[in-house]
Amino acid sequence: MTVQTVSLNKSHGGTQGVYKHASLQTKTEMTFSVYVPEHQDGVRLPVVYYLSGLTCTHANVTEKGEYRRACAELGLIFVAPDTSPRGPEVPGDPQGAYDFGLGAGFYVDATELPFAQHYRMWSYVTEELPQLVAANFPVDPKRHSVMGHSMGGHGALTVALRLPDRYRAASAFSPIVAPSVVPWGTKALAGYLGNDEEAWRKHDTIALIEDGARYSAFLVDYGDADQFLTQQLRPELLQAACEKTNIPLTLRCQAGYDHSYYFISTFMSDHLRWHAARLSA
Repeated sequence: MTVQTVSLNKSHGGTQGVYKHASLQTKTEMTFSVYVPEHQDGVRLPVVYYLSGLTCTHANVTEKGEYRRACAELGLIFVAPDTSPRGPEVPGDPQGAYDFGLGAGFYVDATELPFAQHYRMWSYVTEELPQLVAANFPVDPKRHSVMGHSMGGHGALTVALRLPDRYRAASAFSPIVAPSVVPWGTKALAGYLGNDEEAWRKHDTIALIEDGARYSAFLVDYGDADQFLTQQLRPELLQAACEKTNIPLTLRCQAGYDHSYYFISTFMSDHLRWHAARLSA
């Protein structure tokens, strides 16, 4: 698995890198970032995967997430992939909208044409990227966790529910918890997976819980000034689903905060400490 280094920068004693590689899953070049804290030779470190939201690349959290100080203190590797395949051969939204296609892969493996050839973000983030990271960075194979924002929060929660033995911790900022019933989600799931709503359920947090999926505990933050709160995010549905099934949920409404990285960066260290506690258990 050949990885090309795009950039390396020292930060808080560790190394922030950006890398690219030819993906077997998406059949495109993919870019991702990895922060590796300072550590002794031979030591294997726990790894946190961060899944970004609509319109984002690896760069948004890398440049705005303010995670490196906490990762250096806690000894966490932090991995941030892109949100979709990219390139001249990759189809986007036919209307050029931001909520489907390029930058909006929704962490599913598309089955509908013309998206099925390249939009395989579920397999990319759960199979190919972890294998690539394990082969090139000092990660502990038994200590993985996942977190994300908005569309990436949807991705993180569904990844944790479907692969609970692989990811020791899961958290989200402003996740889309019920994509089957909100505009962003219904557009994406229909576009990538077709109109059979049964096929959507394995990519819907609430549906997964209703169908029997369970997880040890979730941490979720959202802001009460988030402009997408009532129409797209619907955190009250997650609260109800977790209460009904006794899934431990720490759901925090943060007064005055919106959907931006100003919000995410404010509470990033809280989330990383949540992950570190579970990764070190």
